[in-house]
Amino acid sequence: MTDERIAFGTARARWVLAATALGSGMAFLDGTVVNVALPAMGEDLNAGMGGLQWIVNGYMLLLASLILLSGSLGDRLGRRRMFVTGVIWFALASVICAVAPNLEVMIAGRVLQGIGGALLTPGSLAILQTTFQHSDRSKAVGTWSGLTSVAAAVGPFVGGSLVDSGSWRLIFVINVPIALVTVLVTVRHVPETRDETAAGKLDLAGAAVATIGLAGLTFGLIQAGEDGLGSPLVLSTLAIGVLAFVAFVEVERRSSHPMLPPGIFKNTQFTGANLVTVVVYGGFGTVTFLLVVYLQTALGYDALWAGAALLPMTILMLALSGYSGALSERIGARLPMTIGPALMAVGLLLMLRIEPGSSYVEAVLPAVVVLGFGLVATVAPLTATVLSSVEDHHAGIASGVNNAVARSAQLMAVAAIPMAAGITGDSYRDPSAFQEGFDRAVWISAILTASGSVVAWFTIGDRAAQRVHLHHHRHCAVEAPPYAQTREG
Repeated sequence: MTDERIAFGTARARWVLAATALGSGMAFLDGTVVNVALPAMGEDLNAGMGGLQWIVNGYMLLLASLILLSGSLGDRLGRRRMFVTGVIWFALASVICAVAPNLEVMIAGRVLQGIGGALLTPGSLAILQTTFQHSDRSKAVGTWSGLTSVAAAVGPFVGGSLVDSGSWRLIFVINVPIALVTVLVTVRHVPETRDETAAGKLDLAGAAVATIGLAGLTFGLIQAGEDGLGSPLVLSTLAIGVLAFVAFVEVERRSSHPMLPPGIFKNTQFTGANLVTVVVYGGFGTVTFLLVVYLQTALGYDALWAGAALLPMTILMLALSGYSGALSERIGARLPMTIGPALMAVGLLLMLRIEPGSSYVEAVLPAVVVLGFGLVATVAPLTATVLSSVEDHHAGIASGVNNAVARSAQLMAVAAIPMAAGITGDSYRDPSAFQEGFDRAVWISAILTASGSVVAWFTIGDRAAQRVHLHHHRHCAVEAPPYAQTREG
């Protein structure tokens, strides 16, 4: 570990920020462009709705399962090493996706991308926290947040342009030059750091059981859309998933160094904030997954405009998240976290007005704007509550857990809600059938999201966010709450 701390504003600081923002931005960009390209990928790879779900969930499965373990790997083996490994892994997996001749190879490539994403996502922030001077870390993380949020904002334009003018395969090809530049800059300019005090075994058993649990439930829920819930294959895989999660609880309880300390959930507010995360990100993630496909198949949008449809929501998040965080410090997190999910539910219900022939300004924009305001009101106080409800030395673990919970909730919801709404097989290619299924999915997601208001009201204290000082960085936080790596290293 180096003893030299980098000062913000120096040439070296700019190189470190460039490296970490490029790596994380590549993953964020990929997440947005893949959703835009789903209809084209489905047509080319002859994929039904289950196939589209796996293209999204294959990535999310490994990301959610391994993100906590990867932080510990970086502490022990070197944060720069894990970050570079993740970037290279992600790029190689992107090549597999780009040349995939069929759906099975595509899903395999997305699973491998998830491993790379899990390695590089916590590593980028860990590098900033351990290489910058203490007084400059807030500026560094704020700059990183702004730069990576730009990637999320431009993703729909990049992805849509590539799909409309060339091929969906190009959305994966662009990761290769980005990764090459990232690795070269990182190796040359980013110092290596590790936690010399890190002790104990890695919780490999916990990570393995968690992956089996998520995979079993995901496969069972997606397959239920094709075979029905009574299918022996569906029932057996769902049972494996449930049993694996029971085993996970026992493994974590017995582990000397669990990646998910069970005691952390004894705090009512921490548990409540994570329950809010489950229902909010589950409902929100499912509808945003379906909306981009719906706009293209049912309303005739091209890929570029379908991807850009959600841009006002991202702009609202970037512009107002800092103000939302400041407000939650003054009045507490309970009221914003109660109002926010309710606003999101209203925004989702406004999507029921989106039907073939309706204009963007009349039907889509109002829903996206209201949904954006709901996210603004929810995310900053939710993150503050997660961090303030545990002891300072557990803040990094708490943030990582909340991030993993958000991604797992999206994973499960994207697997379950389309099946419950009747969007199965090739029905997404039939505008009439897809509209009926989309409306049902919106209702399910809105009810799920609105329940977050009830949970917040009864579990979050009036002054939940006041115990921790937050630097109000602008971050879009669309895929998950911001990941805070707070260990000093």
